[in-house]
Amino acid sequence: MTCGRQNQRRAGLALAAAALLLAGCGQLADTKGADGAKDGAKGGAAAGASPSSSSSASAKASVAPLGPGEVRVGGEVAKPYSVTLADLRKLPQASVEVKFTSAKGEQRHTYQGVPLHDVLKTAEPRFDAAKKNGQLRGFVSATGGGDYRALFAWAEIDPGFAKSQVLLAVSEDGVAFDDAAGPRLVVPQDTKGGRYVSELNQLWVGVVDPVVDGAK
Repeated sequence: MTCGRQNQRRAGLALAAAALLLAGCGQLADTKGADGAKDGAKGGAAAGASPSSSSSASAKASVAPLGPGEVRVGGEVAKPYSVTLADLRKLPQASVEVKFTSAKGEQRHTYQGVPLHDVLKTAEPRFDAAKKNGQLRGFVSATGGGDYRALFAWAEIDPGFAKSQVLLAVSEDGVAFDDAAGPRLVVPQDTKGGRYVSELNQLWVGVVDPVVDGAK
């Protein structure tokens, strides 16, 4: 009898141990399954992010590099485009005599070129026609060689407001600029030459945000 009871007890303990072992294996399987699901979700997220990254890279790649002497006209415009010195020479020309000071002292020159206003109007700036004198909210950023930049209020280049015309000059004192160097901005009303941007490569039109000063 004693031996029989001991055998029954041993059998019961063995069954209990087996049950615990099976339960542990089940939890381990569930954990692995959850981890697998997480890994799958991460993989799916990574796969989902890939097209976005590709689109971003494609967008950057879609911006064509500028050629030598080429000027890109863009920003808040309906028809962005590029123009070269050769293109500018084919357009109606204006001539202006200027005097300004620079690091080299007083400068006196005669420039010939195309009014900046004409070049920008071709791109059709997006000014709000519903606003009184909406174009007066506009400005232009000019970029030259070495990432040199200068800003202009639209009223400074619009003949409806300004007495003098800012030019995209194609020649100085009768000597044509090199095609690879591009045009030069000439600002007759300035007494200093800081905004005479050389090796011009970009003209960017912007519009002041209507709430920039808290007013709507």
